[in-house]
Amino acid sequence: MSELSQLFDTVNIGLVILDRDLKVKYWNRWMEYHSGIAAERIIGASLFAHFPSLNTRKFLRNCKSVLTFGNFSFFSQKLHHYLFPFRSDSSFESRFEFMQQSCALGPLRDESNTITALYLTVQDVTELASYEHRLLEMNMRDGLTGVYNRRFLEKRLAEEFDRHVRYARNFSVIMFDIDFFKKVNDTHGHQCGDFILKGVSGKIAAMIRKTDFLARYGGEEFCCLLPETDIAAATVLAERFRQTIAGMVHCYQKTEIIVTISLGVSGLSGQFPSSDVLLKRADDALYAAKGSGRNRVVALS
Repeated sequence: MSELSQLFDTVNIGLVILDRDLKVKYWNRWMEYHSGIAAERIIGASLFAHFPSLNTRKFLRNCKSVLTFGNFSFFSQKLHHYLFPFRSDSSFESRFEFMQQSCALGPLRDESNTITALYLTVQDVTELASYEHRLLEMNMRDGLTGVYNRRFLEKRLAEEFDRHVRYARNFSVIMFDIDFFKKVNDTHGHQCGDFILKGVSGKIAAMIRKTDFLARYGGEEFCCLLPETDIAAATVLAERFRQTIAGMVHCYQKTEIIVTISLGVSGLSGQFPSSDVLLKRADDALYAAKGSGRNRVVALS
């Protein structure tokens, strides 16, 4: 099998052969490189001695199906992400901690057609998975500010509303927009307006938790979804937003510009039959804030 071993050591894919006791019979050079485990160290040992995370009911069931019935099993990246926790050496910018893998199991038979072992292939698909994730992010993000877009907001709002109603958890929404934004555009131009939009949204995005969601609702209006947050805490956060933006100085082409925001807050309660009503209540609170002088927070439960 030396000729085949030479061939298997040149392919850009991991190849492992396991006997019926799931001990390693073959471990190609790709697996050596990415695992840091030399073939002579692992051949003859149980796969689980080096990779205990694989010793799961699902993996064992799939191995048994291959060895008993000659079936083929596949572990897609979208469902499982990876089998082996390898670090990826891809130069492509990746959001994943570990190499993303597409893996397959299949039977190996002897001359009498008896299944004597199984093979496991491991393919690095990190670059493809990262690229797909980036495309998905582009479809969810506002092109100017980089925060989430309205389409994502409406979908996420419905999901969060349903989840929090089902489990009776707190959930609040903050709507805000930039006061007298038309005046900024008319005085300094639309490029300056874009600069202000990016500055304001970027600052607020940096102030929220990873579990919160900031989206551009339209024009100069934004919406922040706050899971696990009651209306009192959301109102305190909205006031922090207001004070922070009011204290910012935006320097555009040597011109210093200060803007303020008005904010409306609404929290989940039994009176809201749908996420749309919750959002409208926050919008009503925003317009109440604008109607009562701007640069302030109004909360409506």
